[in-house]
Amino acid sequence: MNVLSSAAAVPVHIISGFLGAGKTTLLKHLLTQKPEHETWAVLMNEFGQIGVDQQLLPQDQGYAVKELLGGCLCCSSQLPMQIALSRLLSESKPHRLFIEPTGLGHPSQLLEQLTEPHWLNHLNMQALVTVIDGSRLHDSAWTKQNLYADQLKAAHIVVISHADLMTDADQSALVQLQAEYAVYKQQWLITEHGKLDIAAIQQAYAGSPRRIQPLLKIQREQASEQAETIIQQLPYHYVEQAQGYTVAGWKLPKRWKFQCMDVLDLLCEQQDWLRIKAIFHTDEGWKSFNFNPEQFNYQSCEEAIDNRIEVIYQHSHDWSDFESSLLKCRIDALP
Repeated sequence: MNVLSSAAAVPVHIISGFLGAGKTTLLKHLLTQKPEHETWAVLMNEFGQIGVDQQLLPQDQGYAVKELLGGCLCCSSQLPMQIALSRLLSESKPHRLFIEPTGLGHPSQLLEQLTEPHWLNHLNMQALVTVIDGSRLHDSAWTKQNLYADQLKAAHIVVISHADLMTDADQSALVQLQAEYAVYKQQWLITEHGKLDIAAIQQAYAGSPRRIQPLLKIQREQASEQAETIIQQLPYHYVEQAQGYTVAGWKLPKRWKFQCMDVLDLLCEQQDWLRIKAIFHTDEGWKSFNFNPEQFNYQSCEEAIDNRIEVIYQHSHDWSDFESSLLKCRIDALP
C-alpha cells in the first residue's frame, strides 16, 4: 500500500562524498537556512550499526532526522530505504528533504532508485552534490580509488571542502581534476567550514525522465497500431539521457537464470561503452559485474531482488542485438 499523500513533490538533495569529506558539516550549515515556518527532513545512512552523525544534526522542532544503519542504502536491497523514505515523507510532510548516503556508497545507484517512475509525483530531485576534501587532493592514492571516482562522476555539483587547508599541491591537483572531469559539465564550488548558500544547490536534476518500455523483442512483435503497453511488472527495458550520456537498462525477473560465462563473454565483447553494471542470477550463483574501461570486475554477491543491467554510452546506440544476445544467455525453462 502506498503511504504517500498527494501533496506537492518534495525537493530532494543527495549530499554524497567519500569518507571524511565533510558531508555532515555541509549539511549542518544548510539546515541552518531553514525558514521558520517549514519542516525539513534528513535521511542519513551509516554503514555500521551505531549511528553517530544523527546526533550532530538539529533536534529542534521543524527538523525530522532518520537514520538507516547497517549496509549501504545505495546498493543493498531497496526495500528498507523505500519504507524509511515513505514513512519519513508521510509522517513528517517535509518541505525539503536531504539524503546523506554513507561515504562508502554509490550515489548514482541511489539516484537511479529515486528517479523510478513511482517516485516522480512525490520527489522533485535536485542536482546531486558530491563533497570532496580539498586538503587531500594531492594524495593520488586517495583520489584514484574507484569509489572516489564513482562518486565524483555521479555529481552535478562538486563542493570542495576544507579549502582553507589546501596547499599549492592541492590547488594544482584541483586544476588537473577539473580538467579530467570536464566532460561531465559539472559545477564546482569552493567552501570553507561547510558554509554554502542553499540557493547554490537548488537546481533541478537535469536527467530526462526514465522511459520504461517492454523488452525490445516484445516491442517488435507488437503491431504498430497497438496501444503502447503499460509496464506494471518485470521484465522491462528503459533508456534515459543524463549529463550528455545515454543510459540503457534492463530489469528481469529474479527467477530467470543465466549462464554466467555467456553473460561475461557478452559484456566483454561490447565496444565503446563508458560503464557497465549488472547483477545476475546465474548457474554459478548470484554475480555482480562492475566494468569500467580500466577494470573488469565480477564477483559473487548476495541474492538480489531481480536481474538487472545498466550500460552507459556517450552516444546513441542500437540496443536490439545486445538484448537478443542477453536473452540467449538465459538457461532456465522459458515460460
